[in-house]
Amino acid sequence: MGRPEVKPAPERPRRREAMRDRVGARAIVVRAASGSVARGRNCACAAHAIAIGPEQESQQGSDMTDTASQIQDKPEREAMEYDVVIVGAGPAGLSAAIRLKQLDPEISVVVLEKGSEVGAHILSGAVLDPCGLDRLLPDWREMGAPITVPVREDRFYMLGEGGSVRIPNIAMPPLMNNHGNYIVSLGNVCRWMAEKAEELGVEVFPGMSCSEIVWGEDGCVAGVVAGEFGRNPDGTPGPGYEPGMELLGKYVFLGEGVRGSLSKQVIERFALSEGREPQKYGLGMKEIWEIDPAKHSEGRVVHTMGWPLEKNAGGGSFIYHLDNNQVYVGFVVHLGYANPYLRPYQEFQRFKHHPMVAELLKGGKRVAYGARAITEGGWQSLPKTAFPGGALLGCAAGMVNVPRIKGNHNAMLSGIHAAEAAHEAMSAGRTGDVLESYDAAVREGAIGRDLKKVRNVKPIWSRWGLTASMALGGFDMWTNTLGFSLLGTLGHGKSDAEATEPAKDHAEIVYPKPDGVLSFDRLTSVSFSGTNHEESQPCHLKLKDPSIPIDRNLPVYAEPAQRYCPAGVYEVVEKDDGPEFVINFQNCVHCKTCDIKDPSQNIVWTVPQGGDGPNYPNM
Repeated sequence: MGRPEVKPAPERPRRREAMRDRVGARAIVVRAASGSVARGRNCACAAHAIAIGPEQESQQGSDMTDTASQIQDKPEREAMEYDVVIVGAGPAGLSAAIRLKQLDPEISVVVLEKGSEVGAHILSGAVLDPCGLDRLLPDWREMGAPITVPVREDRFYMLGEGGSVRIPNIAMPPLMNNHGNYIVSLGNVCRWMAEKAEELGVEVFPGMSCSEIVWGEDGCVAGVVAGEFGRNPDGTPGPGYEPGMELLGKYVFLGEGVRGSLSKQVIERFALSEGREPQKYGLGMKEIWEIDPAKHSEGRVVHTMGWPLEKNAGGGSFIYHLDNNQVYVGFVVHLGYANPYLRPYQEFQRFKHHPMVAELLKGGKRVAYGARAITEGGWQSLPKTAFPGGALLGCAAGMVNVPRIKGNHNAMLSGIHAAEAAHEAMSAGRTGDVLESYDAAVREGAIGRDLKKVRNVKPIWSRWGLTASMALGGFDMWTNTLGFSLLGTLGHGKSDAEATEPAKDHAEIVYPKPDGVLSFDRLTSVSFSGTNHEESQPCHLKLKDPSIPIDRNLPVYAEPAQRYCPAGVYEVVEKDDGPEFVINFQNCVHCKTCDIKDPSQNIVWTVPQGGDGPNYPNM
């Protein structure tokens, strides 16, 4: 089987030099990473050309709030100022960047992307509702966008182990109709959007992991630290250590995607989820297959529910026929499942052996694999999207319409709304405050309406299972289409981590071995994702308490990390002195499932060095 071509990551030591070259005459200040930046009376950044390295500490007198030891513990970093700093070159971040430049070409905007190139870490279905792109770039059809496969046919199936039943399209709520939508590689769409952003003057820097937030003295978000690399495995600076740079902005937009490491900090610090239901998640896994031309039907969209998950967990599949005899084959497992013996990856592999799917793939060739968590909490779990100094965009907040399996249109709309709110604020002389108009636009506009119509489908499924979700959830979507709901707004209850039950209450699930034709082991699949991490860096998967995996998770939950991870990162290895918890961080595809599903909430996903991770082609 052929593997996808993987482009090598750019050489890391040149990234900061490239950033310097491209900003030209933009002021660069050298300062110690004290952890906070002074803001003026209107929360404007007041760190202009101030050098506060350790040698300047004694000169600052009472103005210095950090002790000498605090400053000396942190590296000296260069800092650069922009009007808006955007973390993440996904559909949300790039939409915000483009819209800002449309509103005012003089606004300085930088987009920081942790992947080796734009699109390298993008994984989505994807059937794109173009409503967001229509608003952002109305002429995209004439601009060479890689959006060329319109949906021509919708099919819905309920699967049993040996057969399937097709659900008539007329029985599906209107919002499930994909007429007017397009089958796309979202990674390629983002690559194209990045080109358009750069044509407008946006500075886009891939290979720049954002590892820290720079806090203003008044507590607002003032910027981010990007591009640090070269630490030894123990965290000490290595021979080629680069401390990274502080990118300071009047506003900072976080478009990191699901369970972003900086977004988590901001949500917690500003209590943005207070009064909301716990966020819910699913694990989406996807493969690209080249199939027999006789079985290919360009523009066909297929969704299934039922087998193999049945009573063990919620979820479903998608099969999208794009061009060139290729199909996207995907599987989503809701992470609120109770049985710690469930293996989402093996459920996906088993799904491909269903007669309907196996016949489609027979004689074909798999060319790519990837996995990524998706947000499923919807309306009830949507946090406040604006905070002092910035905004949460797209899936960083959770804007996926679960039954439609679509969130990219809402991500684009959120970027547009955030850009318009920031432009309005800066035009009025405001900086670093809370963009209340953005949060209102999200909740009261098209995004909120889209999420509110389907708000009960997920909790119905979680409480009463597949049959109820089909009947009652479908009925609720129909009534919401008419403008009302008989159910009000149902809650989610437990988080996905809390939903995991002790192993003693469940039977172990026996999965068939992969045949190497339709189904594959995890490590083979990881090799089809282009994943690579420099091994001489610190492990980016942190344990709050290293004893918990063996002392608690293993006896109580049979340590589910070794099963829920779709990349085989976590293992329990038997040693002479007892079991040992092993983290193979080099395999990590950045799906974030461990950060979500660990029942003890002991695993913290952080960013590795920029450019590391998967290198997805055409995902």
